[in-house]
Amino acid sequence: MSVVLDHLVLAVPNLAESIDWFEKESGVRPVIGGAHEGRGTHNALVSLGDSYLELIAPDPDQPEPPQPRPFGVSDVSTPTLVTFAVRPDKGGTIDSVIRSAREKGWDPGDPLAMSRLQPDGTRLEWQLTFPVAEFDGAVPFLIDWGDTQNPSETTPQGLLVNDLLVHHPNTDDTGAAYRAIGLAVPLLERPVASIRASLSTPNGSLMLR
Repeated sequence: MSVVLDHLVLAVPNLAESIDWFEKESGVRPVIGGAHEGRGTHNALVSLGDSYLELIAPDPDQPEPPQPRPFGVSDVSTPTLVTFAVRPDKGGTIDSVIRSAREKGWDPGDPLAMSRLQPDGTRLEWQLTFPVAEFDGAVPFLIDWGDTQNPSETTPQGLLVNDLLVHHPNTDDTGAAYRAIGLAVPLLERPVASIRASLSTPNGSLMLR
């Protein structure tokens, strides 16, 4: 089994301000996605062609969640590319990717059902695995939209991913996880884990990190 990039996750401290910032930098304005009920976050999305970018921030309209907000959004002071998600390539499912990865010696975790209420009142549903904390976001989580239309097809267009590069101090284990899910993304050994993505935009090249 193999996977393809589904979306990049950009943690931001304030969603409204970050939407304005991203539009100024890129020339394309993300649209509000909705709230993740019970998790204390909300997001905005913009297409990257076959994938998309998710800006995710603490949601001031939700009470403090019982568990830490995902992706470290409570701790960022500037937009930070914290991880990314991959989806099964054509013909695959999240279950088949997980089964294949486990056979190759790496466990991405069990799939969980998720949903989000959109501003128009419709609910999106999908399945995902949670990121493995030990990799500091360098190993992507899996996502499967099933019969739901992928947000890359329904959000503002005009951006593309030129390059995606991952740094991690332990490329042996990180690389083994990549091979187990069939992921082809450049991985370099560096003392500090980080993710860098170069985007092509109407305003020129934009680097996210």
